[in-house]
Amino acid sequence: MLPVAIEAYSDCARQCGGNPSSMHWAGREARRALDDARDVVATYFGVESGAVVFTSGGTESNNLALSGWLARQAPGKVISSMIEHPSVLRPLERWDQRDGWQVTLLRPNHDGVIAASKVAAALDEGVRLVSIMAANNETGVIQPLGEIAALCQQAGVALHVDGVQALGKLEVKKLAAEADFLSFSGHKIGGARGVGGLLVKRGRQLQEQEPGGGQERKRRSGTENVAGICSLAAALGVIDFVAMAPLRDLFENSLLAALPDAVVIGVDAPRTPNTSLFSIPGLEGETVLMQLDLAGFAVASGSACSSGQRRPSHVLMAMGLSPAQARGSIRVSFGSEHDGSDVEALVAALVQVRVRLQAMGGR
Repeated sequence: MLPVAIEAYSDCARQCGGNPSSMHWAGREARRALDDARDVVATYFGVESGAVVFTSGGTESNNLALSGWLARQAPGKVISSMIEHPSVLRPLERWDQRDGWQVTLLRPNHDGVIAASKVAAALDEGVRLVSIMAANNETGVIQPLGEIAALCQQAGVALHVDGVQALGKLEVKKLAAEADFLSFSGHKIGGARGVGGLLVKRGRQLQEQEPGGGQERKRRSGTENVAGICSLAAALGVIDFVAMAPLRDLFENSLLAALPDAVVIGVDAPRTPNTSLFSIPGLEGETVLMQLDLAGFAVASGSACSSGQRRPSHVLMAMGLSPAQARGSIRVSFGSEHDGSDVEALVAALVQVRVRLQAMGGR
């Protein structure tokens, strides 16, 4: 968490201890803090305050957008992609072949991009929703959402965008204007964990998925995490992710100079500025991860959400990589606290890991 987010969280926790749905003075204080934070978030995205639905994070936001919208539609088709986050793919698995529903998952190109032409080919009168992420959580590859949004608008089809990886890194006002539903999460920008949101365009109605007290305009029940929401609002726009692109490029150039057989994945496509995914032939990603962990580096084997699983990355398999290449992938994410010395140290550590593991007989 950013210091400014911690301060906002602690100030709100101390001063706004009431339930924002209560009518007494303590509840009114919490409601004011919640409303102020909602206005900050709405201004950041360029939407009206009523469009903002606060949730527990990106996973809930994605589930709410998908199931909340589809539950109000006549059975039809959903278009998504093979590289979506599990919080999109798993809900869609439940809808596929259910009461006449059909889900089509588009395969990316070799560079990890879902071509707009593939969406266009799949669109027909039976499509009720298109769900495509803004940027992939493993590769950082950015999707052509401007083109996809134009296709959806022309066809009169709702568009859901998983914008969790885009927050702070892409033009979110443009995304918010194009999407009917846009998911985001606070911890990706240095806010508190366990808080996020969903933007809902005017005229798009959701069926509440967890019936309760009717909070968030009856779209998401449950007492709001006011302190967490205040921390999210405080963190918006603080980190300059774009400034990290030179650091990422320095890392990749240094890596390839030190280990020429290393492969940087998704490098031919537009990517988020702080993410690098690579593999080193002959080395298992989880083995490298553990060795780097002992050296003091926190990296991920593919997606952090699935690093504890031994299955090859579904994203990389969909891109056409072999199971061995997919299992050998390592994701590095740079933050505002990093500089060139961190890059130098990480590359040196990777070289040492390669030498050590080769001396031990491979993986």
